[in-house]
Amino acid sequence: MKITEVTPYPIFDGRRSFMLVKVSTDEGIEGWGEAGVTYRELAVAGAITHYRELLVGQDPMDIGAHWQRMYRSQYFEGGRILTGAISAIDIALHDIKGKALGIPVHQLLGGKQRDYVPAFCTAGGNSNDEVIENAKEYMQNGWQAIRVAWRFPWGDRPVFEPIESIAPTAKLMTQVRTALGDDIILGLDYHHRLSVPEAVSFCNKMQQGTIDFLEEPIRDESIQAYRALRSMVDVPFAIGEEMSSKWQFLPYIEENLTQFARLDICNIGGFTEAMKVIGWCEAHYIDLMPHNPLGPVCAAASIHMCAASAGVAWFETGAGPTGSDNFSDEMFPTRPRVDNGRYAVPTAPGLGIEVNEEAIKAAKFEKREFNFIRKRDGSYTNW
Repeated sequence: MKITEVTPYPIFDGRRSFMLVKVSTDEGIEGWGEAGVTYRELAVAGAITHYRELLVGQDPMDIGAHWQRMYRSQYFEGGRILTGAISAIDIALHDIKGKALGIPVHQLLGGKQRDYVPAFCTAGGNSNDEVIENAKEYMQNGWQAIRVAWRFPWGDRPVFEPIESIAPTAKLMTQVRTALGDDIILGLDYHHRLSVPEAVSFCNKMQQGTIDFLEEPIRDESIQAYRALRSMVDVPFAIGEEMSSKWQFLPYIEENLTQFARLDICNIGGFTEAMKVIGWCEAHYIDLMPHNPLGPVCAAASIHMCAASAGVAWFETGAGPTGSDNFSDEMFPTRPRVDNGRYAVPTAPGLGIEVNEEAIKAAKFEKREFNFIRKRDGSYTNW
């Protein structure tokens, strides 16, 4: 079997953009993958086009060799754009291999270690009362782990003052904990919008045990900053969604700076790189908490990854309280479905997902830019 084509598909489904890739073979077996660099899909598509020249005519079963060749094929190795492209191709190659062998992808990773993957949901709203009611609805529908999303300042020129958000957000989380009780796992995603002293101030404004994890309080570029923050607060961290290599993850794992690994299979380098990071995490008793804000292909790949991993906390999903999602039934007629906060481990060959290529082709790509967040003085801040 030989690879005959590698096709990038940047698409817009009417709600958000995705970066998919299809790898074709001379035996008619096709594999699908997804890249995780949102809003820079065209850059990833360009990288995939470069990698096409390395892959056409090669055996799709030699996944590890293809990964090394793609990663080492340029003098400047790595970076989120390139590893996003490698991730998508690596996932697609695993899909092909599973289909060719007639087994689900998790069997290629050592076999399943669980019958289902527990998920966490995200509660939101425009007021504290709305957030609390949304969280209660999730809890009533069987969800046991709930994350609260920090409120994004929508508008033509959104304004966000990090320090002014601290006290209201601490008050919100205290109210949510009171409303839900102690049995629910409760976390907050601050989406790396704080500085070290701001993150410390936020944690100090809540009683111990109010939240079970704090996700991405600051940017991860400075390991020294995270060391300082870790030494000053005792809230468990969930870090890793921005990381695009095992080398970036290494100090956070080795120094126990994070308690949950927010590994993104569509950024880190696909299954090939993800399983190396997961092995390190197991050695340090750090549970997996995959980042999954993308499409159904990413979700399917993440579920297989979790199925074959020893330590898994919860898998991220954007599903509503009753399990509904916003994905297109026409584009993705067969995709992972959540039931009572759990995803069943797939049994179909490959990823177990069906992609309607004609519908994908018909979905015109629309280049979108996220609204940049500014402070009142006009300076930019993290979104």
